[in-house]
Amino acid sequence: MVRLVLFDIDGTLIHTDGAGVKAFGRALAMEFKVPDDTSWTSFAGRTDTAIAREFFLKYHIEPTQGNFQRFFECYTHWLAHMLSQSSGEICPGVWRLIYELQHLPKRPAIGLLTGNIRLGAEIKLRRFNLWEFFQTGAFADDHEDRNEIAALARERGSRLLQEELRGDQVVVIGDTPLDIRCGRAIGARVVAVATGNSSLAELRAHKPDWAVTDLGKVRARDLCCV
Repeated sequence: MVRLVLFDIDGTLIHTDGAGVKAFGRALAMEFKVPDDTSWTSFAGRTDTAIAREFFLKYHIEPTQGNFQRFFECYTHWLAHMLSQSSGEICPGVWRLIYELQHLPKRPAIGLLTGNIRLGAEIKLRRFNLWEFFQTGAFADDHEDRNEIAALARERGSRLLQEELRGDQVVVIGDTPLDIRCGRAIGARVVAVATGNSSLAELRAHKPDWAVTDLGKVRARDLCCV
């Protein structure tokens, strides 16, 4: 029986019309006077802290705790603004899957496993009235490495449920090969959903337990009652 379901955010739960990427570029330009250009790198499946470090190294900005704090304070300000101007949306099937998970006879805990910093995750999900559904989670504030974030998400789920969770009692849902990899790192079952930038064929090549075009194609009982 699955006891914990962990969701990625961008491309899995929501589309923000590029608000996060735009906020990243704007914050770097404002705080550190570098070009407002994010086109040279990929954001998909990565952590905010690792991406920020990559920008710091490219533009010879010292990757100090103070500079990370300075950047993310500006980033979250711009993120909230960009989201208010965006035409983002909740991905297909998300509402139904959350509803079904909540109404299983023995419902699992629902959490987040994301490369967003915690405040960024909250800003994004509150914009779409999703934040309150998630009982636990782990974020880029916790670690730059997505696999380490996955381990912490399982640990926090164990504390919430007051039982030590095995990997096979956890389902990770994400839209990139990196989501599949971090799920496998903790021995979890993995749902790969092609609502992000990766095609269904690309996701299937990484051998998730389920590969679907959108979350409307998967039922909570099939994920959890196995």
